[in-house]
Amino acid sequence: MSPEVLSTPVVDTAKIPGREHSRARAARKRKIVVGTARVLLLVVVLGLWEALSRAEVIDPFNFSMPSKIWEQIHTWAMHGTALGSLGEQVWYTLHEALLGWVIGVVAGVLFGIALGRITLLADILGPYIKVLNSIPRIVLAPIFVIWFGLGPASKVASAVVLVFFPVFFNAFQGAREVDRNLVANARILGASDRRVTLQVVIPSATSWIFTSLHVSFGFALIGAIVGEYIGATKGIGLLVAQSQGTFNAAGVYAAMVILAVVALLAEGLLTFGERRIFRWKPSDSDR
Repeated sequence: MSPEVLSTPVVDTAKIPGREHSRARAARKRKIVVGTARVLLLVVVLGLWEALSRAEVIDPFNFSMPSKIWEQIHTWAMHGTALGSLGEQVWYTLHEALLGWVIGVVAGVLFGIALGRITLLADILGPYIKVLNSIPRIVLAPIFVIWFGLGPASKVASAVVLVFFPVFFNAFQGAREVDRNLVANARILGASDRRVTLQVVIPSATSWIFTSLHVSFGFALIGAIVGEYIGATKGIGLLVAQSQGTFNAAGVYAAMVILAVVALLAEGLLTFGERRIFRWKPSDSDR
């Protein structure tokens, strides 16, 4: 037997399951610590807010207090709002945001992949896209109200223009960052441009696209809310405008809390979908 074989270290495979078990236990412990810290931070902030408002260190009329905000949410949930039931207002805003988000994502992915793959098209349209991206898109909401009226179309349009650009730039960058060796190998195997795009470029850019989805849904909500705030017949944005008009600070904060809950639920669904699609990627706790 050669000395090289004798000197080769032997891996103790019996220790590997124990190591994985300890890593899983450490990951669970970390999740508990992070979750507890988040809850404690929220309790401390709300407690200080309530105490300072009751002691009138901060003006309770302008800043309200958590207890009044909860009462406002409870009143809306149990007795409805001046515009109808609270669920109807939430669904109206969510429907506008979802529709605008879907349209903006589809358009952003299609244009991003197309310009990322076709250099001539990117060179022609690049300056125009940069100019459009430099325009403050929130100021377009009044124009959309003039064009499309007070109905949901103007809010959907506002959501679309906010969603499109982050998705477009991520899809564009993802298409440009595809491994050239993969593309070359696919072409050697006889793949057409269409098959290269569908089977190599788009799968490689998927992680870039999903990164933009987390941010873009929040933008879609912002677009819907701003459109409703400027002019609407229903929605959470109109509740904010009415609460502001009557100097009801608790109503403004209550609407913000409801929007935050909707955004967190949407973020959770997107994260769940991303984990299901990218099962092969190691989680943060595994690294």
